[in-house]
Amino acid sequence: MVVGESARRDGLVPAPAAERRSELSAAFAGPARAILPPWGGELAVELVEELDWQAFAADPKWFVGWSDIATLLMPLTITTGVATLHGANLMDEPWELPTEFRRWTEVASLSAGTSFTQLSAPRRRSRPWGAWADEPLTRDAAYEATTSWRALDNDPTSQMHGRLIGGCLESVSLLAGSPFGDVSGFAERHAPEGVIVYLEVSGAEASTVLRMLWSLRLAGWFRHATGVLIGRTTAPGVEGLSQRGAIERALDDLGIPVIIDFDIGHQPPQLPLVNGALAEIELIQGRGRITQHLVP
Repeated sequence: MVVGESARRDGLVPAPAAERRSELSAAFAGPARAILPPWGGELAVELVEELDWQAFAADPKWFVGWSDIATLLMPLTITTGVATLHGANLMDEPWELPTEFRRWTEVASLSAGTSFTQLSAPRRRSRPWGAWADEPLTRDAAYEATTSWRALDNDPTSQMHGRLIGGCLESVSLLAGSPFGDVSGFAERHAPEGVIVYLEVSGAEASTVLRMLWSLRLAGWFRHATGVLIGRTTAPGVEGLSQRGAIERALDDLGIPVIIDFDIGHQPPQLPLVNGALAEIELIQGRGRITQHLVP
């Protein structure tokens, strides 16, 4: 294992953008088979424009992470077709996942052409984050509140099929309208089956969420979508608009299934999802199943 210098530093960002780009490029050029950032971060968007994505694709490695790291995962998959893994950062590793999930290491060890199935989590975390030393790490202690997936239209059953693409709404929405966030183009090049767009809100209030979702609509993100997955969030509503209301106003008339309270995002646990994988998702009475096929 190689630990980069940026991983050892604190602050809003650990180093200037040029230094972070250089370190990430060196990691992709090195012998490691997976790259796992320590935290989500805040300003990964500073790196996007000048990274050599085609060079990264020449010797593919598993690029793993979530939250702001999705700002880097999405461009690699969209511009090159190389799969990336929305699942964990290094500091998430101590937590046990529900038995219904796979760890990212299990997913990354699978061969091309194989499939894996995960089930929805029975419980979630509802408590605010506390001191690191006091955090419960076992699945029975870490996830104490019951949870279930729900269809936005309240239908007890829902199904969708397509290629997964998505990430943290506040970060990946910054890519809309650029070559690095061209979800419609990705669908046309790599997803004749259509795409399943998954999004999760970190902390943006409901009115901001509504604006960001509409920006994605205007950029064509849902033009080839066969379904949308929205992760759980503790982000606030505003007067006259809840988080669910924002989703309804932006997505309810798309004519495709939308599942909310999906097991991704800033209210753990988080399912590992492979950007570019062909997925089948089924919801029956709040319980869900997702199968991902690691096919070209």
